[in-house]
Amino acid sequence: MIHGSLVALVTPMDADGNVDQEALERLVEFHVDNNTDAIVAVGTTGESATLDVDEHCDVVRQVVRLVNGRIPVIAGTGANATREAITLTAKSAELGVDACLLVTPYYNKPGQEGLFQHYKAIAEAVDVAQILYNVPGRTACDMSDETSLRLAEIPNIIGLKDATGNLDRAAWLVQHRPEGFALYSGDDATAMEFVLAGGDGVISVTANVVPAAMHEMVMAARSGDRQQADTINQTLTALHRDLFVEANPIPVKWAVQQMGLMGPGIRLPLTGLASEHQQVVRDAMVKAGVL
Repeated sequence: MIHGSLVALVTPMDADGNVDQEALERLVEFHVDNNTDAIVAVGTTGESATLDVDEHCDVVRQVVRLVNGRIPVIAGTGANATREAITLTAKSAELGVDACLLVTPYYNKPGQEGLFQHYKAIAEAVDVAQILYNVPGRTACDMSDETSLRLAEIPNIIGLKDATGNLDRAAWLVQHRPEGFALYSGDDATAMEFVLAGGDGVISVTANVVPAAMHEMVMAARSGDRQQADTINQTLTALHRDLFVEANPIPVKWAVQQMGLMGPGIRLPLTGLASEHQQVVRDAMVKAGVL
């Protein structure tokens, strides 16, 4: 089981919106050096919605190559078309990822049976470890906890990223999940409590900026040391909040740029962080000890 602080990695781009391979290498080394427990490539934070299939697969390929087995690599391969999700998952499996992360189908609003059949079809089509991803605030599709646990009975569906921020749901999932089924928070603001309640880690936006601190916080929470986890988390609460002052990944890409790890590129329809928000994010970075 993969556990700890898993970074939802930004995809670095140049000023023209092309993927910046040199910056991608810097980011991978930054995370390996700072104890990130796994890298999630081309998820929502990685701007998967605006990369074409070739670009998507190339970023996954490069991350697998650069990591070179040092930590696990998880590819975001979800789509709102089941056939497309199967294609992306199969290609990522061929590239050697350790697992795939599949967001619930967005926009078309399937029911619970549709969600079950969607994920079941992908799991049966591609023999790779798969992690469900429920983020109703972005997809307008909320997978019930009962559907998640029904899917957990499929052998290669190994976990769930829950980005609802609902700790009551997290506690229920911890209590009722089958043995070996991993639970990851997808909400940095509530991740500490999620892990203290029995979760296995977080798939984190904040970890793009403070990977070592996120790793240490999650490890403390996993060991049940609330005091130590909270001491670390108190320095990060402003980041957890202000990295969402605009739509993710606009603020976090600006923050990583300020750290000198990549350029300003972001792909339309997203644009760079508005000037009125830049000091807010900078202040959060100062509080976290980054700047």
